[in-house]
Amino acid sequence: MRLMVLSVLVIIVMGFGACKQHHTPKPRGYFRINFPEKEYAIFNGTYPYQFEYPKYASIVADTSENAEKYWLNVRFKDLNGQIHISYKSIDNNFNQLMEDSRKLAYKHTIKADAINERMFYDETNQVTGVLYEIKGNAASPMQFFATDSLNHFIRGSLYFNAIPNQDSLAPVINFVHQDVIRLMETIRWNN
Repeated sequence: MRLMVLSVLVIIVMGFGACKQHHTPKPRGYFRINFPEKEYAIFNGTYPYQFEYPKYASIVADTSENAEKYWLNVRFKDLNGQIHISYKSIDNNFNQLMEDSRKLAYKHTIKADAINERMFYDETNQVTGVLYEIKGNAASPMQFFATDSLNHFIRGSLYFNAIPNQDSLAPVINFVHQDVIRLMETIRWNN
């Protein structure tokens, strides 16, 4: 009888010991993002410029307090980001516009790991520009300007409505990167 009670007691003790679960925290992960197919439309209206933009984005006039005529935003609603596009006419201010664009891109050096400059030149359509690829946890991962050096100057900057985190935003930045390049490559001037 003693042996039976002792066996039951050992089984109960072992049963309680086996119930202990050791929890190890799971590593942080990010949501899976399903990207749409690449397809483009032409933005061409009463503006002095036109370009191609992705069909999964929308064009919205810039209504911010400091917005000027012909400023707009290319909104990526599902990706929670937008490209701010500003336009200026060149009137003895070409060097100042270029310097302002460079300074605005390089303001991100505080948080950037690197800033790569890519030159762009389309002789046929008279479009010259620079694409600034800003690496790291900077607020704007891409900025650019495009001009004909005589009459037109466009500046664009990509922003996401999220805390800049290189790891979590990398897939989205890589996806939109192609769209920014396509936008730059398809700029045409409406005279």
